[in-house]
Amino acid sequence: MMKLSQRSLRTIDTWYRRNYGIRTKLIDPSGAVVDGGESSPIDRIAVVGRARRHALQEAVRWGEPHSFFLAPGVLSWVVPVVDRSTVSGGLLGGEVLGSDDSDEWGEAVEHFVRSGVAREDARLYLSRLPVWEPVRCRQAADRLGEMLYRVSGLTPHLLVENRERHQQQRQIAEEIHRRKRSADRGLGSDDERRLLALIRVGDHNGARRILNQLIGTIFFRSANLTVIRASMIEMMGYLVRRAIEDSAFLEPIMEQNQRWSARILEAETFESLAAVLRSALDDFMRKIYESGQVDGDPRVHRAMTYIAANFRKRIRVEEVAEAAGVSPVRLAHLVKEETGRSVIGHLHAIRLKEAQRKLRETDQPCADIATDVGFCDQSYFTKQFREHFGVTPDRYRRSISNESAHRTRTYR
Repeated sequence: MMKLSQRSLRTIDTWYRRNYGIRTKLIDPSGAVVDGGESSPIDRIAVVGRARRHALQEAVRWGEPHSFFLAPGVLSWVVPVVDRSTVSGGLLGGEVLGSDDSDEWGEAVEHFVRSGVAREDARLYLSRLPVWEPVRCRQAADRLGEMLYRVSGLTPHLLVENRERHQQQRQIAEEIHRRKRSADRGLGSDDERRLLALIRVGDHNGARRILNQLIGTIFFRSANLTVIRASMIEMMGYLVRRAIEDSAFLEPIMEQNQRWSARILEAETFESLAAVLRSALDDFMRKIYESGQVDGDPRVHRAMTYIAANFRKRIRVEEVAEAAGVSPVRLAHLVKEETGRSVIGHLHAIRLKEAQRKLRETDQPCADIATDVGFCDQSYFTKQFREHFGVTPDRYRRSISNESAHRTRTYR
């Protein structure tokens, strides 16, 4: 039974038409349209229903909106309708043409004709579709997902869990790839210190990223599960020991660490080990928060917040220091002491992470991406990207052109 009310559906559809000029359609788990939009001949053919069903399954699997082709050059996207762990269907964002190429248009007509649609109906259907760039499709899909859960009040726990799991897998794979490129096999205490610092300042996403890099390094050093388990237990022990040194109120997490270690020992695959460590980190951060130790130095927190909000602009250290309420020299000392990075190092890391996302999810030229994320010089951007990730932006984009297959090979 659908969890999305008619009132919510109308509100979302009205907003979507106003912003993107096309209608939404509600589908059930089989891919059949159950509500919304104007019925078209393609809605009734089996191949389209199968494509929509498969796209919905992929969207649930990855925990995010999924774009797919209904026919050559015909793009669509779907957002799963999920409440807690129950999938009741999906919300389609419409169909658009990826280009106005006449050959591709002709192939789409033939595709629908072979599927049972009358040629004239297929031509009429395609003639009404707008032409969009892939970047606009991705933006529309993401905005539709945001609007769906803001209006409906549904809680997509399953999507969040799946998205976090696959984000972890991707970050681990990227770290393994970087280590192979740089021939760096070390697991430095600086990385562990930086992880603990990010936990203290309440940077959950940053802590997750560093944790995944550490897991990737552990896996790169050895594929032996026994060695991996020992390294993970050692890392958690370091975090617990350092936390207790800073606050006697955190002593109870020693007992919790024994339970984390037991779960690490019980995990039978690398993927399950990574999931256990992700859960342990969440629990660890919760304990730090409950103890009142999460904030660290509030001046550092203010500086990190300012950088995160303004990284696309030209930022001077003096501006960050003013936002933090300290002098530039004092800020440099505090940030380095608290996080293990310089102020500029944090700024570059955020910019490069956003550039990495754009390279993976858009077809923007590298020069445009460099400008968008705040680098004024493309050669400097390329140099920083190569130093950070071990490859140039162009090579990185080529290496993840088939990211799903790459992840499958990594974890097989």
